[in-house]
Amino acid sequence: MVSLKGDNIFLRALEPEDLEFVHSIENDINFWELSDTKQPYSRFIIKEYLKNATQDIFEAKQLRLAICDNRNSEVIGLIDLYDFNPIHKRAGLGILIKEESNRGKGVGKEALNLLLDYAFKILNLHQVYASISEMNEASLNLFQKTGFKKIGLKKDWTYDGKTYRNEFILQRINI
Repeated sequence: MVSLKGDNIFLRALEPEDLEFVHSIENDINFWELSDTKQPYSRFIIKEYLKNATQDIFEAKQLRLAICDNRNSEVIGLIDLYDFNPIHKRAGLGILIKEESNRGKGVGKEALNLLLDYAFKILNLHQVYASISEMNEASLNLFQKTGFKKIGLKKDWTYDGKTYRNEFILQRINI
């Protein structure tokens, strides 16, 4: 049986009450490199996004879920399936734990495992992939601990205004 609830966290659909949390992430310049964002988003734009966030993954081709603490239901991060392709049975996966204090405690691993279980058993995906900067050792370790394998390196893939950076592509195939 698939559940979106783990020992320490649970995953849920975004709610209108998540406006300030999503707004703070989308407008934090430190996270822009992860999503290729180059401009801030207004509360109005995010409010409209949240209204449409309940679209079916087969229609929207993406799914964003809140990562919540089991103890107090506080939202501590976001996890996404994107570039969803039901024909080829694959999707990209991204995760963000907002506060440093919540990182390194197994929250990311638990969230990844819950979403992978959902992706493979409910959405019937064959594979999930992630693109991660070679500088992001924490994410590389997290994904590799959950069974992802490095399958390629995109040279000079991202540019931060000063330096080009390489990006690994990792893949996990459902076997």
